[in-house]
Amino acid sequence: MKKLSFLFLFLCFQVAFGQNIEGQWNGVLSVQGTQLRLVFNIQKTGDTYTATMDSPDQGAKGIAVTNTTFDGTKISLEVANAGIKYEGTLADDSKISGTFSQGTFKTPMELGREKKAVKKVARPQDPVEPLGYYAEEVKFENSVDKITLAGTLTLPKKEGKFPVVVLITGSGPQNRDEELMNHRPFLVIADHLTKNGIAVLRYDDRGMFGSTGTFKGATSFDFAKDVDAAVAYLKTRKEIDPNKIGLAGHSEGGLIAPLVASKNADVAFIVLLAGPGIPGYELLPIQSSLIQLADGASTKEVQKAEKLNAKLFKMAGESTDTEKLKAELTVELKEIYANATKEELAKAGTEEEFLKTQLVALTDPWLLTFLKYDPRPTLEKVKCPVLALNGSKDLQVPPKEDLGAIEKALKKGKNKDFKIVELPNLNHLFQECTTGSPKEYGKIEQTFAPVALDTMTSWILERVK
Repeated sequence: MKKLSFLFLFLCFQVAFGQNIEGQWNGVLSVQGTQLRLVFNIQKTGDTYTATMDSPDQGAKGIAVTNTTFDGTKISLEVANAGIKYEGTLADDSKISGTFSQGTFKTPMELGREKKAVKKVARPQDPVEPLGYYAEEVKFENSVDKITLAGTLTLPKKEGKFPVVVLITGSGPQNRDEELMNHRPFLVIADHLTKNGIAVLRYDDRGMFGSTGTFKGATSFDFAKDVDAAVAYLKTRKEIDPNKIGLAGHSEGGLIAPLVASKNADVAFIVLLAGPGIPGYELLPIQSSLIQLADGASTKEVQKAEKLNAKLFKMAGESTDTEKLKAELTVELKEIYANATKEELAKAGTEEEFLKTQLVALTDPWLLTFLKYDPRPTLEKVKCPVLALNGSKDLQVPPKEDLGAIEKALKKGKNKDFKIVELPNLNHLFQECTTGSPKEYGKIEQTFAPVALDTMTSWILERVK
């Protein structure tokens, strides 16, 4: 009997320590009603594990996982340059239960051996073959930071000299189509502009998909150097008119475009698609309150959150010493945690977890730069033509505060050719919407409203005749 017990225990240990983590693991990430497939490919060499990540629905394959660890039970996969982390527990050879996180966003995600199917979402504006224009995969160098950007250049015809627009993505790691919740707004914009005689260059953010470099830790000023590199590259192309190179930036991209145009004489015009016009420490509390109200939060809850957010963002925005800021924020965050409701505590976790998450977020180099940066002095220096577009239901970059600030700055700088347009019933992605809440983005079939496409296209054509 003793021998049988020993043998049984031995077999249990063999099963526990002999589980195979190698191979392909498939999961589905759910974000605001939209599903996105993720695939991790894990290999083992000696005692060391390595992995790559695929995002089939974004057309991305072989993204390097920078840190892979497995102790026989727990698995950790990190894509550091995108701020992505997956931590899970291996239940058996065919199932891992865990949590996916990117920045402060966290959600449960299960991985399995079988390929996952996701519900097809209608995106009727996505272009279909034949395109009726030329699309070329290109690469160009940012020689300052020694990185290579990969993108797509679309041309109305094979021969000729064309005006061109460089598309600049919004905040967060993005591919060249600025893909979000199965929407590909930059693909739709590029298709429309190119069919109307305007070439378009769109590219993957640094460190993402086909581009080299590191995304994490990069700021708007770093991304501006990538745009400068795009402009320099276009000047080498025989199909491009070097006197008609423009920029169109969405959200943070609408902050970056003026940064480049204010210093680069080769930029002939800029389009700001929901670009910020006020400092981040002023913008973010307004953004948060508007989204909370649209999502059904009470006025009391919103006022409380806005007061706390405004204080924390102002502290971060005015700080010049990160270590001192961390100490000051710790005091404030402890007080917030001590006065939190039971419901708030359930979401926040332990005090240690809450402090760690908030301090990492509030002292992130990108966020600190965004909070501190005031777009208005730069806008005053922009002398080329400017089109600023916003949707009336944009809750992330609200038109009242931002379009008004952009207009005042351009007038103060004596810009002679600018147009400010607020488009009715459009959200931050320029979709026709009901409330403007980000929760609607993935549920709306429309990717980019025709009125926004036509307004932008006609304005550009007038300036490149």
